[in-house]
Amino acid sequence: MRKITFKLLTKMPTRHVTNGIILIALLFAYGIIGSYFIMGLNFVDSVYYSVSTMATVGYGDYVPKTGIEKIFATTLALGGVALLAYVFNIILTSFQERMSKYSKGARRMRAIDEMDDYYILCGYGRVGKVVYDELNKRQQNVIIFEKNEEISEDIKENHSTVVLNKDATEDSTIAELASEKCKSVIISTGDDVTNLFIVLTIRESNPDAWIVSRVSKAENFSRLRKAGADKLVSPELIGGKDLYLESAMPHLLRLTVQHGPDEILSEFEVITKHGCTLENVDYHIPGIKTPLSRKLQSSDFKDGTKYDDYLKRNKDAKEALENLYNGVNNIHSHWISGPNRKILKNLVRDLEEHEKIIGKNLTNEEIAEITKKENSRE
Repeated sequence: MRKITFKLLTKMPTRHVTNGIILIALLFAYGIIGSYFIMGLNFVDSVYYSVSTMATVGYGDYVPKTGIEKIFATTLALGGVALLAYVFNIILTSFQERMSKYSKGARRMRAIDEMDDYYILCGYGRVGKVVYDELNKRQQNVIIFEKNEEISEDIKENHSTVVLNKDATEDSTIAELASEKCKSVIISTGDDVTNLFIVLTIRESNPDAWIVSRVSKAENFSRLRKAGADKLVSPELIGGKDLYLESAMPHLLRLTVQHGPDEILSEFEVITKHGCTLENVDYHIPGIKTPLSRKLQSSDFKDGTKYDDYLKRNKDAKEALENLYNGVNNIHSHWISGPNRKILKNLVRDLEEHEKIIGKNLTNEEIAEITKKENSRE
């Protein structure tokens, strides 16, 4: 406890310490000059009288007699009392503030020790808030590193959320916490250099830690990968892809069809022949509104032939695909993007000759009703 008290007292704010020293020096100078010229004392006695009066000791060996001497002694004594009160107030206030921070920090570390596992989130900016909300929805334990207290003051700390207002690039705490109990370290600051330093700090002492880092510039992907990041995510690039898809909406078609796995290749041939791209495939499970989605983003017929060859060589994969198609009664939807509406219209016309088309741009709710009816027939 003595070590903690000494540490707290030696870390008093420099501004307050400087102000206190200046005030003491001014009052001391006032006492010496007044004692020399008003009380008629020599230099040594002036120093002695100033100290004893400022400290309100008053041994009585020098007694003010005239009116001006009494006024001087009174002002010097009152100045000493006020100054002592000011200095003690600064010390106590600083001590209480630092003791409060220390006890709060100790409580936070105890809360972390009581967690069975947790995620570490570095940075609580625009992206960090979204990440935290997702983790919080899933009732995950989260330790947030955010050096700016103003940014993190709206976070409600509890048994599953702990906020550490520390710089993850300079503090060793993050390396200590990225241990076996840590599920993943998520680095979400918008500065690639900061993210790089955090990755290096963690990877140096935790070679097995799973690190997911945000990256803003494409040229920094390789640097962060070499530093030790396991997964890299760029909100900027993802946002660009979303912007493209939104801009392509007039030329994006959701086509709900019904056919077996044997027609996959011929269907894909028609799609690529029209210069269109098969973006996603949604498999509609009866009784479940949200479909099972699979990203493809393919416009090359060679991809289709490769997949067909793979199914021919792997009976287990083909059987699994057939089971999936049987489970959804062969009903699924294709997200298809094309150069323009006219081409998409011609594509639909050609596909109608090869397979059963249930509808275009149907909602999940509408498709759920269709799969429900289809399932009841069987």
